[in-house]
Amino acid sequence: MKEPIRLLVVDDHQHAREGICDLLEEYSDFKIIGEAKNGLEAIELTEKLQPDLVLMDIRMPLMDGLEATKYIKDQNPSIKIVIMTVSDDITDLFEAVKRGAQGYLLKNLDSTEWYSYLCAFAVDEVPMSQNMAFRILQEFTQDIKKEEKTPLSPREKEILQLVAQGQSNREISECLFISEHTVKSHLKNILSKLHLDNRVQLTSYAYRKGWIQP
Repeated sequence: MKEPIRLLVVDDHQHAREGICDLLEEYSDFKIIGEAKNGLEAIELTEKLQPDLVLMDIRMPLMDGLEATKYIKDQNPSIKIVIMTVSDDITDLFEAVKRGAQGYLLKNLDSTEWYSYLCAFAVDEVPMSQNMAFRILQEFTQDIKKEEKTPLSPREKEILQLVAQGQSNREISECLFISEHTVKSHLKNILSKLHLDNRVQLTSYAYRKGWIQP
């Protein structure tokens, strides 16, 4: 039996923390190992407990989630961080990714969506929702350039286009009739070639370069 994903929950509202813990404790894949109410406590508990994944609220007193994320990722790059927020402001999204967050989770999603999203981290698939993909498209539509030369192969460009639509590895594999393992391998190569870390960075970068079209 595989070990559960060890979670640290960070939110300045006690009821919010309790709700998140109640939601995730229904699933044996997760184990809540600690709670913090601001960024400073998050840093302290991360050092002490070494969680696999930190669920980090973005707006908190003393130190917000963005500052705490940057500090934690600088000190512990292997710890994954998902920013939680009630806002889908694209500026917050890009700032979170820039600070090192692997994901961005809206608090109003239902429990099954939370579960599916967080489970993706267990298989190293950093998810990007279709709504998030659409927001990135809106942000960059006005700035799309004439296509620049790309270092990507035809297959990699096909995968890039599907990533930009918010498709998961499984959905891409079904669309292209290839295995999920092959999709992961291609995506890893794409990110390595472009010196990027995740799907959000990849999608916004590709729009800027004109490699994918709306």
